[in-house]
Amino acid sequence: MLRVETFLVAEQINVKKFRAEFTGTPHSASAFEAFYAQENNRFLYVLNYGVVGFVGYSDVEKSDFIKFLKNYTEKPVDGDYKEDLLVDYNPNARLTFSYNSVSVPEWNENVVKIIILNIAQSVAMDFYEKMGSEVLDSTRKFTDELEKYGKIRISKTNLMKYIGRTLNVKNNIFDNLYVFNSPDSVWENEFLSKLDHGLRDTFDINMRFRELDYELKIVQDNLALFTDQLQHRESNRLEWIIILLILFEVIDLLISKVI
Repeated sequence: MLRVETFLVAEQINVKKFRAEFTGTPHSASAFEAFYAQENNRFLYVLNYGVVGFVGYSDVEKSDFIKFLKNYTEKPVDGDYKEDLLVDYNPNARLTFSYNSVSVPEWNENVVKIIILNIAQSVAMDFYEKMGSEVLDSTRKFTDELEKYGKIRISKTNLMKYIGRTLNVKNNIFDNLYVFNSPDSVWENEFLSKLDHGLRDTFDINMRFRELDYELKIVQDNLALFTDQLQHRESNRLEWIIILLILFEVIDLLISKVI
């Protein structure tokens, strides 16, 4: 049994800078990832959406590497986001999945990469789901005010700050989720395709993505409503200003005629 572990350490990792300064030649790499296959069945996978995956590393080695990796991160995350999976390699076994393990008849760099990638997406999804839930909960506070008072009791400046902050969170989620696609090797190899689909089902990647996307659409609709409310409030204010100006002109005209 081999244990594959992934850790979310930040919202972003500068993979390009990491590759330039890390001593080691990646087995495969791009602007978004760096995958290293080392001796003694040890593997390392760094992904730009803040996740690092390990196979064959001791606890001390993992801890030391994560400390080193933080030199290349942006927006470190709070909380303990990690996930693991046991892998049983047996050439005579069939490809089978359970909630915390997988049995594989093949073991090579591509197999390891697919396994780590799916676990990495799952642990990143944990973080994005938490962000999405927090944003959705915060919008409910304002929709509750609309239901109770017929208006949002917040100043224009604070409402604009909230909308800006919420949009930044929403955009950050989408900026990272777009890379949650299967690699090209999956479409070129039947076994890798079965492995990838089985792991995505095990970790409910597609279903969780759809649920998060649905939540973010609700948030987007709420933000549109809040913006309309803000514009309506500003329109009413301008209307009252115009009415008062006209009233002052009428009063001034009447006074001038009386005098």
